[in-house]
Amino acid sequence: MMLADELEGGVPLPEFFANGGFERSINRYAEVSKGEDRRAVVSMWSLYYFAGLTIPYILARRLAGQLLPVAFEEMSIALNDDGLPRAFGVHHHGSIGEADRVDDFGTVGPLLDSHLGEVVSRLKACGIAPKLCWNNAAVYIDYTLRLTDAHSVAGRPAPDLPLFVRGCLPNGGPNPFCGSVKQVEDGGQMIQRRKICCLRYMLPGVPSCGNRCALPSQRNPQ
Repeated sequence: MMLADELEGGVPLPEFFANGGFERSINRYAEVSKGEDRRAVVSMWSLYYFAGLTIPYILARRLAGQLLPVAFEEMSIALNDDGLPRAFGVHHHGSIGEADRVDDFGTVGPLLDSHLGEVVSRLKACGIAPKLCWNNAAVYIDYTLRLTDAHSVAGRPAPDLPLFVRGCLPNGGPNPFCGSVKQVEDGGQMIQRRKICCLRYMLPGVPSCGNRCALPSQRNPQ
C-alpha cells in the first residue's frame, strides 16, 4: 500500500471494476494459472486482494496508530503481469492517533464500513459466494490481529477473537466474519482453521492450506 500518485500503473478501484479491468485480470490469471474452474480463479485472486488490503492497514493501525484512508471509492489498484493484485494506492497518509487503543471491531471497522462490502458484492457477481469472500478476508485479518496483539503470550495462542465469535457488529448489524475462523487442536497444536474452503485445490500447482483447510480431504493431500 502506497500513495496513489506514486503507484505505477494504478487504476481507481471503481473504474477497475466498472470498465472491464477486473474481468481482464481474472482472464489473465486463469490463463497463467491454467485454472479451469472460474470460482477457484476468482477466489485465489481475492486472497491476494484481501491480503494486500488488510495486512498493511491493520499493521499501520495497530503499530503506529495510523488510520489509512481505505474507502473503496478513493483507492487505486495495480496488477502484476499475471493479473494478480500487486499494490494499492491511497490519496494521503491518513490520520495519526494512539496505537493499539481500540478493540478488534474498532480496528477493522473502517474496512467494514467503507470497503469490504463493496468488493464482496463485485466478487459475488463473478459467481463466488459472499461467505467465501468474507472467509478469504477473515484469515488475513485474524493473522494480523494476532500478530499485533500486545497482550498475547508467545507459545500460547489466544482463544477465538471476538470478531469471529460475535454474531452482531457494535452497530447491531450482522457480523459477516462470525464463525469464519475458529481455533482448533490438531496434532497437539492449536491452529486457526477456516470455515469455508478457498478452493485453491482446484488450481494446478497451488500448495494446500494444510491442516488449516476447511475440507478434511485437503488437509494432507497426497
